[in-house]
Amino acid sequence: MGTKLIDKIYIDGAFVTPHGTELFDLYNPATGQVIGQVQLADEVDTQAAVTAAKAALPAWSRTTREERIDALRRLRDAVAARREALLQAVRLEYGAPVRNEWMVDSAIGAFEGMIKTLETFAFTRQAGNAVVEMVPVGVAGLITPWNSDMFFIADKMATALAGGNTVVMKPSEMSATQTWVMTEALHEAGLPAGVFNIVTGRGDVVGTTITRHPDVPKISFTGSTSVGKAIFRDSADLMKSLTLELGGKSPSIILDDADMNTAMFGALSSGFVNSSQACVAGTRILVPESRYDEALKAAVEQMSRFPVGDPADPATVIGPMVSQKQWERVQGYILRGIEEGARLLAGGPGKPEDLPNGYFVRPTLFADVTNDMAIAREEIFGPVLSILTYTDEDHAIEIANDTDYGLHGYVFSADQERALRIASRIEAGRVSINGGYEPLSPFGGFKQSGIGREYGSYGLEEFLQTRSLMV
Repeated sequence: MGTKLIDKIYIDGAFVTPHGTELFDLYNPATGQVIGQVQLADEVDTQAAVTAAKAALPAWSRTTREERIDALRRLRDAVAARREALLQAVRLEYGAPVRNEWMVDSAIGAFEGMIKTLETFAFTRQAGNAVVEMVPVGVAGLITPWNSDMFFIADKMATALAGGNTVVMKPSEMSATQTWVMTEALHEAGLPAGVFNIVTGRGDVVGTTITRHPDVPKISFTGSTSVGKAIFRDSADLMKSLTLELGGKSPSIILDDADMNTAMFGALSSGFVNSSQACVAGTRILVPESRYDEALKAAVEQMSRFPVGDPADPATVIGPMVSQKQWERVQGYILRGIEEGARLLAGGPGKPEDLPNGYFVRPTLFADVTNDMAIAREEIFGPVLSILTYTDEDHAIEIANDTDYGLHGYVFSADQERALRIASRIEAGRVSINGGYEPLSPFGGFKQSGIGREYGSYGLEEFLQTRSLMV
């Protein structure tokens, strides 16, 4: 990939030089070295993108189901054709382990999933004597984070376009290399000019311009709860339609009938997913008090299956943190856990001995954690997991739900019916039982994990509004 300057954004079907002049350094988190710079867009660029999307809206909103499916197929195929370049970009700029091919494949899958959804989606429905039409909201402002750049671009764009909306997208400035390769691919699909626009810039510049713009009635944001609340406030005056997918502090409940080694591997896998830089990470592992010693022994033994290291090494499971700032944040929580009286089972502060460069964290396990500790309450976004004990099922549910968040949950049990019963009591938008997964199921949070849903038909409905025709 090499060191380079990314000095173009994508507006009205063309790569253009930003009006904004600020240069932002891009890093390889595995080395801590600068790999390039991106020229950031500003308010003028954002306004131009909104103008282009608004101009393209009348024609795009009138396209047929078949025309939109054809467009999504072309986008999917264009991204698939750049798969290797995208894999290189996510490894270089994000430090994704080479085994994390799902980070690119999920972007391809997002288009595929929306194609399937669109094929059978009912845009016209009956409500008594009324005909109900599902119609586009309008220009959609899509704001995405750095922890899975390509997937979030693909998923939000696919859903918005499937609903007949046009798009102004602000990806994270920290992911500009990945965004650049992705944008080149999307351009190859040959969609009409202005249907989608991609402007990389700061949240407090480009993001705020989008969220406050009167011509952008729909906002879809994935990121922190604090920023989500700011977007909520910014959008209030204009009564915008919002989808906010925010933070999480997900519980993994291991029931007393589970095979401990199997369940603990599943729980650690959910906690260390995407180097723990994931809103869905199962960072609180709840184990039965009666099997506590067994659980701790299994956890320590299983840690060898989650090595941290060079992203290019096929053995690596946990890569570096995305930035020096994120590394320092995670270090602060490790020290906080020790100060609060939690017991270190594995890991601890500082970098791994054989990884002095880059933003690597020692994968850390805490035992003797209580749910009032900061490490059990606050989203860390790094490989720091807490093990807590419960006495019975009701106590497990009480601990699991004692959180400001409600994005995801995990249950491990030898008895599927029992696991389903427990899962249905967890206050979260999604609960995985023994590793179960369905990409078309609705995704989104309870409580401070957000509002609205993404993926599949539920996600598509978020980009539509209803019009009742009554004769």
